[in-house]
Amino acid sequence: MRNASITLNSAALTHNLNQVIKKIPKKTKILAMVKADAYGHGVKHCLPSLQQADALGVACFDEAKQIRSLGWQKGIVLIEGVFSQQEWAESIEAECQSIVHHQYQVQWALEKLPTSDSASRTMWLKLNTGMNRLGFEPKEIVAVAKTLVDAGYNLILTSHFANADCPDHPSNANQIKIFTDTLTALRDQVDSNIKASLCNSAGIINFPECHFDWVRPGIMLYGSTPLEGISAQELQLQPVMTFAASLMAIHNIAAGASVGYGSRFVANRPMVKGIVSIGYGDGYPRVVDGSAWVTVTPQVKNTASDSTEPETVVSYKCPVIGRVAMDMIAIDLTEVPNPTVGCKVVLWGDPDQSEPSVDEIANSAHTLGYELLCRVTQRPTRVVI
Repeated sequence: MRNASITLNSAALTHNLNQVIKKIPKKTKILAMVKADAYGHGVKHCLPSLQQADALGVACFDEAKQIRSLGWQKGIVLIEGVFSQQEWAESIEAECQSIVHHQYQVQWALEKLPTSDSASRTMWLKLNTGMNRLGFEPKEIVAVAKTLVDAGYNLILTSHFANADCPDHPSNANQIKIFTDTLTALRDQVDSNIKASLCNSAGIINFPECHFDWVRPGIMLYGSTPLEGISAQELQLQPVMTFAASLMAIHNIAAGASVGYGSRFVANRPMVKGIVSIGYGDGYPRVVDGSAWVTVTPQVKNTASDSTEPETVVSYKCPVIGRVAMDMIAIDLTEVPNPTVGCKVVLWGDPDQSEPSVDEIANSAHTLGYELLCRVTQRPTRVVI
């Protein structure tokens, strides 16, 4: 058996959700983001730990249908809205709420009105406050809101930060002002009951004054940091995913020997090289630089039959060497005493257990933990604890 595995810690996911709950007012509701198959973790594995959330956020209707088929009875919000008139009708049947960010979606909502008791009567109205990606402009949104309210819809004004991970970035204050000014105008001119949602994971942490009626945690639920320069550990978040494999081969190589495609790595001394049964075909990034490392745990056994002492488990930090291949990576085992084929190798996991975090490996690959988590493939075996 190849032994590439992804272990999902359901208790860590519950812990991270509770960290969100601690940070927000009691009246504020939680839209837990589970798009992209729960950021690569597998939404079916995550739902039991997200029961305290008030609703789930998905990117598309297919994701919503999967969640409904798994038995989720609470709210589901399509955060990109629907993509066709037919999909709008189907989303009503599935009791989904939808973001509306463009005039064509408004038109579909007006042409087919959900029943008065339908969850789809609540629309999330997207305001462009400066992200300049999706949403209505401030000068046009009052008219759009009035049209929807007059038709019988309940509204939640929503927008998205462009730089919430950097609290001192000047765009944040500008976006907050546009959002709050627009919310005041909508409540004064359209409907005093209009709700609001602005904060993603980084916003929840950096802008507590902007929690409003709903927050939308995503990456922090899965134990990766949403902030620049602050680790998940410092935020008291626990990693949900441990990405691991095992040693499949061990070799001694001489000084001057090269390793892997392109002969990029050349040994500067005699080395013990290990080959690990995992690669970019499993989701480990190909483009890691020389700072990437793994944790190797030799298979230590206490051979004294009369000993009452527990086995001592020591893990070793081993650099990744050479280019990552589709199915294998090479590591430097020189400092590991008596490594054997079959030793456990952790690619990313829990820093409290002396394992690299997904954010550290992301830094080595010059990207974000978000991307690495979403890119893990279905090839590794998944285990839930």
